[in-house]
Amino acid sequence: MTAKILQAKDMAKCIGCYSCMMACARTTRRSLSPTKAALQIRTAGGLQSKLIADICRGCIDAPCAEACRCGALLPREGGGVRFITHKCLGCGDCVEACIIGVLEFDYDNQKPLVCVQCGTCVRFCPHQVLTMEERLV
Repeated sequence: MTAKILQAKDMAKCIGCYSCMMACARTTRRSLSPTKAALQIRTAGGLQSKLIADICRGCIDAPCAEACRCGALLPREGGGVRFITHKCLGCGDCVEACIIGVLEFDYDNQKPLVCVQCGTCVRFCPHQVLTMEERLV
């Protein structure tokens, strides 16, 4: 069995258009703000530097799910998590537990901005920088 996990394999092709972030925010959060996206495209520093994708790596034993005391984050087979929004207490423990520091907290909604590996961002990336890769389970 396989699961699909978000990857950013060729960031050299990224032009920083933020289409991926806008698509994520629009479809998963019903927002027009790229700050509400579960992935963030940013510079490595400075005006001339390359771009970096802060994305969920789809941990097999997701520390964010382990830290969730209300059962809102459930480990997903093959890596990553499922997010059950109505169960979330907004404590932020999952954000603190993210070992790579890419899980952000939305203070407006008092919920984490969780990537659920849906692939929406991939479909809107005009240069195929983002992909959904098969991972053996």
